[in-house]
Amino acid sequence: MNWKGVIPAITTNLKADMSVDHEALAAHCQWMIDSGCNGIVLCGSLGEAATLSFEEKIAITRTCVQALAGKSPTVLGIASLSTVEAVAMAKAAAKVGAKGLMVLPPYVYTSDWREMKAHVSAVIGATKLSCLLYNNPVAYKTDFLPPQIAELATEHENLHAVKESSGDVRRITAIREVCGRRLDILVGMDDAIVEGVYAGAVGWIAGLVNAFPEESVALFDFAARGDKARAHALYTWFLPMLRLDTVPKFVQHIKWIQAEVGRGTPFVRPPRLELAGVDYELARSTLALALKHRPKS
Repeated sequence: MNWKGVIPAITTNLKADMSVDHEALAAHCQWMIDSGCNGIVLCGSLGEAATLSFEEKIAITRTCVQALAGKSPTVLGIASLSTVEAVAMAKAAAKVGAKGLMVLPPYVYTSDWREMKAHVSAVIGATKLSCLLYNNPVAYKTDFLPPQIAELATEHENLHAVKESSGDVRRITAIREVCGRRLDILVGMDDAIVEGVYAGAVGWIAGLVNAFPEESVALFDFAARGDKARAHALYTWFLPMLRLDTVPKFVQHIKWIQAEVGRGTPFVRPPRLELAGVDYELARSTLALALKHRPKS
């Protein structure tokens, strides 16, 4: 499992009847890898994990593993209301060929470090798969602090990375301070990628990459190489769209943009509804401006 570079958190392709479109999903995974990405993360927040059943998540994992045929690793997001189900999901993912797990705190229930540590430890310890701890206190109300992350890294040999989505790039420095190079640190918010790389992140779990993979890979590479002039120019163009990854309707925005560039459908499962009103206008105007000034390859 390679946690470096651009790793898309892919959307879940849906048909008009809200069933999963496995054919489109396989093609999308292949496009991401052919465009220079280093792996695929399935069934995260952007993948509408909360609306997918256990069986659907494993079926999606199987589809993507088969589509990539060993060319690149598949990572399943492990999020559940219960620890028992999360552990079972991790084991099932391993059986169908996933190479990594993105480990989240439980949905809904938010508690102290003792309980959160017990939950994520159970998931990380359920298999030998390489694990990425997902820290997103804004969305999940659980904040894994740098010393706590270091504690998990000490106790779990297969914890290899952290997806840092607190929105505070100082966290990257703080994690590095207590963990050294023990863990790979990845940026989890699209509109913090350049700042995050400059602070020491080595990877990006990306969202708008679902519609603009070549630009996403180029932006990461420019930043990682220290080519600040080209990174700044591309970031300036990309930022209005990247900011759509950090708003409540980020799933709808990214899926709509995908559909507009011919790489998916805008269908989302309720309680989400397709874009309308000011939300639609925001996506429309943002994409229109981006396409008008899109950099040449």
